[in-house]
This record gives sequence, C-alpha cells and structure tokens, in this order.
Amino acid sequence: MSETAPDRLLPHGALRLSDWGVIRASGAEAAKFLHGQLTQDIEHLPEGEARPAGYCSAKGRLLATFIVWRAGADILLACSADLLPATLKRLSMFVLRAQCKLSDASAELPLWGVSGTAPGSVWAVSGPASAQVIELPPALVNGQSVSRQLHVAAAAPEAAALDEPAWRWLEVHSGVARIVAATVEQFVPQMINLELVGAVNFRKGCYPGQEVVARSQYRGTLKRRAQVVASPVALAPGGEIFHSADPGQPAGMVVLSGSWAGSFAALVEVKLAALEGGSLHAGSAAGPVLTTTALPYAIPAEAA
Repeated sequence: MSETAPDRLLPHGALRLSDWGVIRASGAEAAKFLHGQLTQDIEHLPEGEARPAGYCSAKGRLLATFIVWRAGADILLACSADLLPATLKRLSMFVLRAQCKLSDASAELPLWGVSGTAPGSVWAVSGPASAQVIELPPALVNGQSVSRQLHVAAAAPEAAALDEPAWRWLEVHSGVARIVAATVEQFVPQMINLELVGAVNFRKGCYPGQEVVARSQYRGTLKRRAQVVASPVALAPGGEIFHSADPGQPAGMVVLSGSWAGSFAALVEVKLAALEGGSLHAGSAAGPVLTTTALPYAIPAEAA
C-alpha cells in the first residue's frame, strides 16, 4: 500500500444515506421510556456521545438496531429506513402515559455518511457549521483504519462523492451490525457481536427480551457470532451461508453486504463450529467460497 497517498486507496468521501432514517423522541420522559425499551443505557447518555443500541422482541430477537444520540432536549435514533415505519409503530404502542412523543424525523434530518483514513477525522471534508457530526466506529481494512461519521445536515458535506455500495463495504468492515427488513427477528444481540461494540448494557434495568439476552451472555449458550468475509460475488442481507461439511442446512446468514472497486464483502452471522475448519459458501455448499477476514475487535476466547 502506498505511503504517500493511502487515502486514495480506500473509500473516502460523502454520500446521502437514503437507506437510513431517523426517529425523534421528545418529551420529559423520552430517555426513561427508551431506557426501558432498548439494550442501551439511554438515561445516562451524555450530550455529544453516540451509542449503538438494539430493540428486541420478547424472545430476545432483534427488531432493529440504532445509533442513538441527544440533540438538545430530544433523543435521535438512526436506523435502517426500510424497517423504520414498523419500528416506530411498535415503539409507539408502548408509550402509553409516558411523556414521550415519537416521530419520523427522516425528512427533516438528512443523514450523510462520510469516510476517510485519518484517525478521528475524515478526508478533505467540510460542511455547514450547523451540521451535527456523529463519530461511528471505524472500519478496519487490511490493517488500516478508516474513519466513519454521520453528518446531520441539509446540505451535502464538501467531499468527494462516495457511492452506497462503498459505504456499506466500510460498514461491513466496521463489524457493527445493522438490522434491515430482511433480517428482522433473526438474531439475538450476541449472535451479531452487539455486546462487543458496546450496544448492550448488562447493568441497566429491564427491557423486552432481556432475560434471553442475559441468559445467552452468562450461561454459555452462545454458539454463533458475526464474522467479516470476502466474497467473489455480491451478497444480500438475509442470504444463507453454508459449510462444506454440512450441506443440508444453513450455517449462517448474511447481515450486511457491500462492494468497492470490484471487491465484495459481507458481515455474516455463522456457527462458531463452522469457523474451525472446512469452508464457508454462499447460497449452498456448492456455492462461491467465502474467506474470513479480520474484525476490528476481538471475540472473547471463552466464546470462540
């Protein structure tokens, strides 16, 4: 890799995230309400910090994932646009008498994805002074860290154009799962490493599915994890993954996928046993071979 212009060898720039949306929670009890619904500690969420969070069914299966932050008196939740209406409707059912109003703020608060290789910053980007900048976990590509940010602004950041597959490629390499419509209720949080990226707080109070999530964490029942893989072909969320030694049943599922410069990658949920030998394949045991690549964080030895 060139030492003189490393930025130009990896995706950098900005794009409007049309596949993301924003839910606004306002009111005196907004934080308290969300604290009781999500896997994250929302009541103690400080101004200026964004945290990942999950929203589970009573069975502990993820209905949505969010990036959550405060914006003045409001709390904002960024999630996949294709599941936002159903998620908003379900959350609203449980507001009851709480002083909390939930609304779709996607049109009012456009999200821009911005990436670059300088740690803690982005490559050649400037934008309106009024823009909110949300730091996201960086992507790890061939040992190099690529910074990622969300910009909340009406105007586009001044940066090179980045296409959607490339942003998703970086999203995959960040190892941070995002639930989309095709993967609703497919995973318990630990199956896609959510607790490893700080999205699950095990010291907070109850939330839907908490008992299942806690049991998976403390009773050693976890047998599946998320892994980044390289693929020779494009993959899609919800697609099945197979192992060479067990062609009769899926070994996992595609969580997220993306591509850049002819390179395809995916974050896949897979049986831990399937990572111990043999090969992973897309679609069937005779399908394209998938090659595991490094995550930006370690999976605990006791779970591996």
